[in-house]
Amino acid sequence: MSAEKVALGRRLFFEIRLSSTGRYSCATCHRPELAFTDARAHALGASGESVRRSAMSLANVAYNPAFTWGSTKVRSLESQMRQPLFNRHPVEMGLKDDGSPAMAKLSADAGYRAQFAGAFAGDGTALSLDHIIKAIAAFERTLISGRSPFDRYIFDDDGTAMPDSAKRGMDLFFSVRVGCVQCHSGLNFSGSLVYQGHESDAASFANNGLYPTADRGLFEVTHRAKDLGKFRVPTLRNIALTAPYMHDGVLPTLEAVLDHYARGGHMSSRQDPRIHPLVLSAAERADLIAFLASLTDRAFIENLNFQPKFEPR
Repeated sequence: MSAEKVALGRRLFFEIRLSSTGRYSCATCHRPELAFTDARAHALGASGESVRRSAMSLANVAYNPAFTWGSTKVRSLESQMRQPLFNRHPVEMGLKDDGSPAMAKLSADAGYRAQFAGAFAGDGTALSLDHIIKAIAAFERTLISGRSPFDRYIFDDDGTAMPDSAKRGMDLFFSVRVGCVQCHSGLNFSGSLVYQGHESDAASFANNGLYPTADRGLFEVTHRAKDLGKFRVPTLRNIALTAPYMHDGVLPTLEAVLDHYARGGHMSSRQDPRIHPLVLSAAERADLIAFLASLTDRAFIENLNFQPKFEPR
């Protein structure tokens, strides 16, 4: 990490010349104002082809123990980035082989040549695919969200940060009866985290009762029957901004999510045993929604350091 790498990665994150069509960037699917999601049930690739899963939020992505909806094997931002860059089925960014056409376009830009030389001085060929990936990953590691009303209430001891309805919803969220926290635990509301001195925990995956679907989730990687229909537990930070919900965007609103869990999913024998029917009053549902809304971090989505900074060409 360095300020130079982060600045370069920020520019590359919004760079449409990194796609095969010249109209698509990382930010096309990961929009800052939507907590780095895209409001689609299924993301679209550079060629217009639909991707079968939704774009995940990048809030606090540096702490993820694994990446993507359905794999335990992708363990770093750098390795994850090769999937959207080079995927063929479906096409995402649409680069082929070594990405040479895109590399040639960036190499012709004097501003980029200077930025790469400054960020990767003495590290071989400065403007390279490896350095593009490392710079974007450096930028993504700065996408820290931690100033929501919930954070101010809990960590700043600001009793006015959350309305009473959200406080009641928080009690429900963490209660044994409702049990949301059984899956959505920890600082990121997504289960285990990776950070310096604590890097051994596996990512949390669960069959959340949407199974059976055509997408078999983690099973496609592990081929273990117990993993059929399991997907990674996503962060709930900024969840009010990231509709539609679930790996395939099948639930359009937070109210629909509550409906799904209140009825106990599809009651499949394979779904996670932590999911069971709930009786929620109208007031309790409103309080839970208020709590989830309190996880919206306006400082995060409005942070100018996470917005595009257009460079002269």
